[in-house]
Amino acid sequence: MSAMIPNGLAATRILVVGDVMLDRYWFGEVSRISPEAPVPVVRVERREERLGGAANVARNAAALSAQIGLLGVVGQDEAGDVVERLLTDSNIRSYLNRDVAISTIIKLRVIGRQQQLLRIDFEESPTDTVLRDKLTQFNALLPQYDLIVLSDYAKGSLVNVRDMIASAKKFGKRILVDPKGDDFSSYAGASILTPNKAELKHIVGTWKSEEELTAKAQQLRTALDLEALLLTRSEEGMTLYTDREVTHFPAMAREVYDVSGAGDTVIATLATMLGAGMSLIDAVATANRAGGIVVGKLGTATVTNEELFL
Repeated sequence: MSAMIPNGLAATRILVVGDVMLDRYWFGEVSRISPEAPVPVVRVERREERLGGAANVARNAAALSAQIGLLGVVGQDEAGDVVERLLTDSNIRSYLNRDVAISTIIKLRVIGRQQQLLRIDFEESPTDTVLRDKLTQFNALLPQYDLIVLSDYAKGSLVNVRDMIASAKKFGKRILVDPKGDDFSSYAGASILTPNKAELKHIVGTWKSEEELTAKAQQLRTALDLEALLLTRSEEGMTLYTDREVTHFPAMAREVYDVSGAGDTVIATLATMLGAGMSLIDAVATANRAGGIVVGKLGTATVTNEELFL
């Protein structure tokens, strides 16, 4: 699909807040089974490091030429230094708080024969002191940004999400949230929520028909006082629920290779296009296209304007 790249992208200012992670990939050859246990032996030949979690949202928005700031927490450690360097490389303004009491969240993936064989997670929740400082910093940064994206991976960085939404609303900011958990009430008053099917089922239960899904989604949207709820549905595409209409967008993936980070790409693209002045419908259509492109790439990846529009 060919379309014009929006003029306002470079002027769009987005503050991404949430759980910051470092994604590490170890690639290697698998040629034998371990004599110690029935598992493959991976001889590591190449290593990659990428921004993960909320940092991947920021990276995706920056790849679309927007002006991005990232507020989050990392440890005072080597992995935190790597995150800072990767943010600089991606032209993202860092507002990271370094917490000496924790280690940076790391997701280490071992890849052999183009398949993920193992993932090892290292994670700790930020301390209360650092989270209080982060909330103060959030309030100070609000006037500098047009849109706020809250990327919740349930790792502890967004325990103050109610206060953040209340502050952002006072400044008249549009607030997009990628939610997590069994209770969405803390996201009440946000502009747009972008849950996937599994996340929505945690909140509203299962549904047997499209009509029942629509009723439950609209009930949740109304209860949380949202402008819109965007349900991402993997191979079923996406559905946008507003007070005026329900709009479905079919999946556009040509080939699904890796779904990790696809939700990050969707919310980053949606926020960037809204910031550039697109209508909500057009912004969701573009985000749907971006999601279809990124699942054809390995690991947490980004989409360029050229891929999206040309």
